[in-house]
Formats: sequence, structure tokens, C-alpha cells
Amino acid sequence: MGWQAVSGGTPAGSSAAATTAATAATATAQPTPAQPEAAPQSTAATAAPAPTPAPTPDTTPTGPASPAALTGRTILLDPGHNPGNFSHATEINRQVDIGNARKECDTTGTETNSGYTEAEYTLDVTRRARAILAARGASVVLVQDGDRPWGPCIDERAKAAADAHADVALSVHGDGGPASGSGFHVILPARVVAGKADNSAIVEPSRRLGLLLREQFHAATGEPYADYTANDGLDTRSDLGGLNLSTVPKVFIECGNMRNPTDAKRMTDPQWRQQAAQGIADALTAFLTTRG
Repeated sequence: MGWQAVSGGTPAGSSAAATTAATAATATAQPTPAQPEAAPQSTAATAAPAPTPAPTPDTTPTGPASPAALTGRTILLDPGHNPGNFSHATEINRQVDIGNARKECDTTGTETNSGYTEAEYTLDVTRRARAILAARGASVVLVQDGDRPWGPCIDERAKAAADAHADVALSVHGDGGPASGSGFHVILPARVVAGKADNSAIVEPSRRLGLLLREQFHAATGEPYADYTANDGLDTRSDLGGLNLSTVPKVFIECGNMRNPTDAKRMTDPQWRQQAAQGIADALTAFLTTRG
């Protein structure tokens, strides 16, 4: 997402996160074809059978949570944008009501200088997080899973969490800030009571989620807080439809600046994306299993 302009209810002129109804998806994350297999374990120097090769980093759930930690909980994950948005300018430019303004239905998102798009990044990380959360017993709903030609619109994305009876929602993004800036930040909802929007009930729990996400994402990835926007890795906004219209606790994460060479190198690395997914999953797990 571009960091200076606001587009489609997501930060930075190129990101737009909102919500729409989606089907429950608890299947294991699907890695991109270019991702390498994990190296097999070495065999013992005896006649004993060779051990089973280690699973690939794409699908190995890690972390302290027990396998049943999230049983009975529903989580809505919102991969920002859609790879097909580039071919549907008319549809995504349609204006929708976010309560205190009107915004584009969706946007194309940003990309690295080498052409790795935000939409590809967010879908990959979201699928990885889904695998970890599903292994902990959660029912995970994706707003889109590469199964829609474009969008959905930001108001649909916001509604998806309520339709799924989700306990919590999170929107995944990559930023498109100035090339000199790096780091990640978490976007919290400001209180908005205007028109069709009233997110009063979710502001405080969303802040707790955001603080946990900032902590866990940094611990998992080593990514610093953004040095070009936000304050200590946190930004509170009232101009994003995905937060204005949400009725369940929800935050956005800008996982890094895709226009910065250092951040881009991380974000195009499958192993780092697995770490990003781990941080996201650990934050959601902590939110749902600890008291506020």
C-alpha cells in the first residue's frame, strides 16, 4: 500500500482492505511453486531405517500453543487486494459507503521493484497463517482465497467477519512507502460513529489485539517498527472501511515496505513469510486465549 494517500479503505494509496463473505478454509496453506523443499534429515550411520524427512517450512505449525488451544473459535483473515484487480479497474473503482466517507471498492495494491505484488504476498502469508491456526483447532475463514476474479469490495470484506460469526479478524498488507523507509506497523481502528458505521464496541479489544500483534510479529520476524510512518509501530485511523465497518475486533498489519530494498528482500523470501505468518498466528492465539 502507498503510505501517503488513502485508497479503498487501506493505507497508502495502493492497499485496500475490507471484508466480504468467504467460505471457511481450514486447509493447509499452499506454498507457491517456487518455494524450496526443506532439506531431509541426515540418516544414522547404522542399519536402522532412515528417519522421515523434515516437513517443509511452509506447513510446519510452531509455537507454544497446544493443538486444541483454539477449538471452537472462528478467525477471519483478510488478504489485502486481489491479483485479479489489475484487470478489473471499472469494478474496483466503484465508490462504496464506509460510514464517514465514500471510497473505492478496492485497489490493486503495491509491489516490489522486481514486480512481486502485494496481492501475491498477502495471499501467501494468509494461507500460511491459516495452516498454523487450523492446527491449533481454529475454524479459519478467508475473505478471498484466490478464488475470485477481483475484490471483494471493502464493505463486503468488513461484513464477512460478522457473517462468519468470527471472534476476531485481521487484514494482511504490505506497504508502498518511500524507498528510504523500512519496517512494519499495525493499524488500529479509531472510534467512528457515522452513517452506517459504528465500531464503538470493537475499539478497545482491537487495541489489545494490535499490541499483541506488534509484539508477536516483531518477535517472530525481527522486523523493526516502521521508521517512515506511524508511532512505535502503531497507527490509529478513521479512514479505512475495513475498520470503520467491522463489528468484531480487527486490525490491519503492514508487514513491511515493499518499495524498500531490505524489506522487499525479506518479503520475497518464503522462509521469512513463514515467520510473518507465525507472528500473526501467535498474536491471534494470544488474543483468544488470554484475558484482556
